[in-house]
Amino acid sequence: MSTHTITVDAEVFECLQREAQPLVDTANTVLRRLLGLDSAVVRRGALAPLLDAGLLRPEQRLIWRRRNLGQEHYAQVTAEGHLELADGRVCDSPSGACDAVAQSKSNGWDAWRTEDGTTLSVLRDRL
Repeated sequence: MSTHTITVDAEVFECLQREAQPLVDTANTVLRRLLGLDSAVVRRGALAPLLDAGLLRPEQRLIWRRRNLGQEHYAQVTAEGHLELADGRVCDSPSGACDAVAQSKSNGWDAWRTEDGTTLSVLRDRL
């Protein structure tokens, strides 16, 4: 396969970095995934083990309440174990979802909760 070089602006590069799995993805693999060119390979998200164990279910709604800021963020668990944000973006991990919605680093396993208030870290400890 031949290769080509493209130039992207800082905003596009930042989005590619957010979508990338650290130490695994390159800009090319992220673009291939986003463009659906690797549809035969389905990468499972960080929540997949919780789905497999029946601790979460596909389409279940998660909430991140930032009381000090008066903000609430919502995400939905996908069948592959990703988090789909209200704006349609899909994140591989809970912490990545925090970064995507708030542009700040947070431990997503402690931030995101089920509607009954259970954190993802508590669910993960049940595995």
